[in-house]
Amino acid sequence: MKNSFVKRLTLAASVMLIGGSAFAQVKIAYIDPLSGPFANVGDGGLKGFREAAEILVNQKGGIMGQKLEFVGFDNKGSPQESQIQLKAAIDQGFRFITQGNGSGAAHSLIDAVNKWNARNPDKTVLFFNYAAVDPTLTNEKCSFWHFRFDANTDMKMEAITSFMENDKKITKVFIIGQDYAHGHQVARAAKEMLAKKRKDIKIVGEDLHPIGRVKDFAPYVAKIKASGADTVITGNWGNDLSLLVKAAKDAGLNARFFTYYAGGLGTPQAMGASGENKVIQLTEWHMNVPTKATEQFALDFNKKYPGIYFYYLRVNNMVQMVAKAMNTAKSTDPKAVALALEDMRFPVDTGEVWMRKSDHQAMQPLYISIFAKKDGKAVKHDSEGTGYGWKTLASVSQRDSQLPTSCIMERP
Repeated sequence: MKNSFVKRLTLAASVMLIGGSAFAQVKIAYIDPLSGPFANVGDGGLKGFREAAEILVNQKGGIMGQKLEFVGFDNKGSPQESQIQLKAAIDQGFRFITQGNGSGAAHSLIDAVNKWNARNPDKTVLFFNYAAVDPTLTNEKCSFWHFRFDANTDMKMEAITSFMENDKKITKVFIIGQDYAHGHQVARAAKEMLAKKRKDIKIVGEDLHPIGRVKDFAPYVAKIKASGADTVITGNWGNDLSLLVKAAKDAGLNARFFTYYAGGLGTPQAMGASGENKVIQLTEWHMNVPTKATEQFALDFNKKYPGIYFYYLRVNNMVQMVAKAMNTAKSTDPKAVALALEDMRFPVDTGEVWMRKSDHQAMQPLYISIFAKKDGKAVKHDSEGTGYGWKTLASVSQRDSQLPTSCIMERP
């Protein structure tokens, strides 16, 4: 009886050390804004990760029989706060982190993770990036300890400008973005790629605004309107995109928007009918891409979390690929997991995701879609109850989405 009690006590203690409970044994720190102007985006992402972990991993046997859990750490959208939250996560025993909202925060985390791992080779940390898209993160700043599951800015702009190349109605373009790494990269890529593909297109204006601080975009929209632009390119996300689109609607701006994130939380509602046939996005998925399993997952998620709406297919892809890497390696050691992730080819509803070994950049199919009225056919599902949803205009294969890398990776 005494030996049995000791065994049970030892087992309980080991479970507590691993993850705090028998139902949370493999944990990933989610370091993203859970307060401030982008709290709604961060909260939606955390719920997405938790749902993906439960449905796609835990209900299918988990990771070596253990359950996967995502724990939120609020970085308030700040690069400095991201480092503070990383230290808090490491102090609590986390060996895996994920982040996506803000390339500035991603840069800060990569630097901190690299320094920590160099000093602590027996307690390394691995960074899964699901949405920070600055190309330098997988080029000159690439790291063995960082994997990106979203297409980067240049990959997305390559697809967008190739589509624009064939649209002769586009003659004047205005570029607007957030004044930080991502916004600068979007502007640079748009100008460089349009100059090569459509020399006749004029860039009639460019504006960068403080991230997360502008409450009224009317002055910015007035400049766009005065420029005579027929097309706007923006990498804005969250409230910065929702408020920009709302201001354009209020001002009666008659221009099309090419975006990365118009399907994100709150933006479809901000657009409403005024976005019809005017707002275009580039994503790895949307609700009207024919994907049976993901479509059902999204419908169930939307029902469970009214007002949030499933958006990130790459979250599902990442969760499944990380779980597969751990199960394949039969380990939750960060280095072993990284080696198992390298060169992984993972089948998804839209085709295949390939994690390129040379730079740890995911390659996947992409879709260009336009906001259109729900018709039960091409637009089977609307977005955020607006009566309008996303209609595919073009698709980009995994092979065609690839761009070369300048990464020279230092490997442990």
